[in-house]
Amino acid sequence: MSPDRAPLLQVDGVTKRFGGFRALDSMSLELRAGEVLGLVGPNGSGKTTCINVISGLYPPDAGRVLYQGRSIGGTAAHRLARQGINRTFQSPKPFLSLTVRENVEIAAAYGNRRQAPDLEALLDSLGLGALSEKPAAELNSAQQKTLDLARALATAPLVLLVDELAAGLNPSELSVMADRLRALAAGGMALLVVEHLMGFIDRVTDRVVVMAAGKEFFGGTLADATRDPEVIRVFLGGGKHA
Repeated sequence: MSPDRAPLLQVDGVTKRFGGFRALDSMSLELRAGEVLGLVGPNGSGKTTCINVISGLYPPDAGRVLYQGRSIGGTAAHRLARQGINRTFQSPKPFLSLTVRENVEIAAAYGNRRQAPDLEALLDSLGLGALSEKPAAELNSAQQKTLDLARALATAPLVLLVDELAAGLNPSELSVMADRLRALAAGGMALLVVEHLMGFIDRVTDRVVVMAAGKEFFGGTLADATRDPEVIRVFLGGGKHA
């Protein structure tokens, strides 16, 4: 990933209001192909709202979301999936009565058909091949999270938004998931990762954006973030953003 390459995704001064509350307040970030960008910050800082706006769940109230140089703010999520943007969720909600394979097949039907992946290979690569005929209702939490990732990848995204995928995984599962995400980036995919587990963020990301009160206030490597007094203040308390 070259920092000189044009951003694939840009969030430019985006504001999102819920009544009188600004969940996002002139938020900005850039993401390039082959890059893993971590989005971190205290609970309530606006991380998931940022992903929700990018993915089309919410329209921005101000500012722009640009994908491949085109404005996409307010575009419906299913249209974005066809254009190459998809996401995972904090709490996966698969079709419980359908099998693993059927869940992924449905997702693929709404994705980029010109670049449709080999679904058998996708399931095998995520360790779901042996579970392909099992109803999603019978999967454990880690397997449902993996299925959620498989459904997103079945749409052949160029940009993948990952919302707390690591939560609830054991150390072995975390290691496997980290390797999978890095492999996706190595293949040219751009990933925006929201996560609270700093060890996971450290292993997966190229750089991070730290949020507080709906806006970014630090951008750089996680190592630099952990040495920044303002970042420490926000995470450890004692400030208005905590």
